[in-house]
Amino acid sequence: MRMIGETVYLNGHFLPLPEARISPLDRGFLFADGVYEVIPVYSRRPFRVEQHLERFDLSLKGIRLENPHAQDEWLEIVRHLTEAAPWPDQGVYLQVTRGEDNKRDHPFPAKVVPTVFGMTMPLITPPTEVLARGVSAVTAVDTRWARCDLKTTALLANVLLRQEGADAGHAETILLREGHLTEGTVSSVLIVQQGMLVAPPASQFILPGVTCEVVLELARRNGVAVSIRPIAEGDLREAEEIWITSSTKEVLAVTELDSRAVGKGEPGPLCRQMQAWYQKYKNTVMRHGTE
Repeated sequence: MRMIGETVYLNGHFLPLPEARISPLDRGFLFADGVYEVIPVYSRRPFRVEQHLERFDLSLKGIRLENPHAQDEWLEIVRHLTEAAPWPDQGVYLQVTRGEDNKRDHPFPAKVVPTVFGMTMPLITPPTEVLARGVSAVTAVDTRWARCDLKTTALLANVLLRQEGADAGHAETILLREGHLTEGTVSSVLIVQQGMLVAPPASQFILPGVTCEVVLELARRNGVAVSIRPIAEGDLREAEEIWITSSTKEVLAVTELDSRAVGKGEPGPLCRQMQAWYQKYKNTVMRHGTE
């Protein structure tokens, strides 16, 4: 069974997925010259959509590609895709590439029309039993390029690093660069140290996480001490708790790292509390459209 909505958006048209076609000379296909965004949708209502579209726009600016749509146009595309799909909870995928050229050449073409694509997928969040026990992860050297703050389609390094963990049955590969935590291959990473929630600072090696920002907001709102600072590998390995966050994982405890228990080997008390705060916040926003 195909886990993609039957209706997709391509260059101004909504059409059945089997009819969607792009040229093999599209620079997204040849060079991964494009960016993407994934927006979580609960009960057909997009969550933090403005923040996701803002990050999308920053990624486009980062690769010197003009945003092909205003925010209200993107919102209409998202609305149409979510209404056409069979799932109430979805992940809307948006992608823009530099478009189809008439040759394969590295410099930007003088005149080319961006390729704009959108689709939707079922949003599958961690089941109750996974939240209760947490997940295992491994560490690896961060071998990705130096502009990880841009959400580009050039994800081969992420794929290879993620596969290192997947081969051994782990839920994530957590990345280290020059002795410090950056992020996971598909998630943001935070730790708890002496009761304080710690996150690495923004840099060109870390994608700004929309879900991570929600978590930090909720922590501050509920009186949890928060520190934004570099996290050394030793601090990661000795952390009381390790969390991974993303649009699909939401807030998930890492209870085993490199075959060694994190804390007591079970989700810590602050993670369990944050999961409850996150669900309450999410449900309130989705129910009322406000906090």
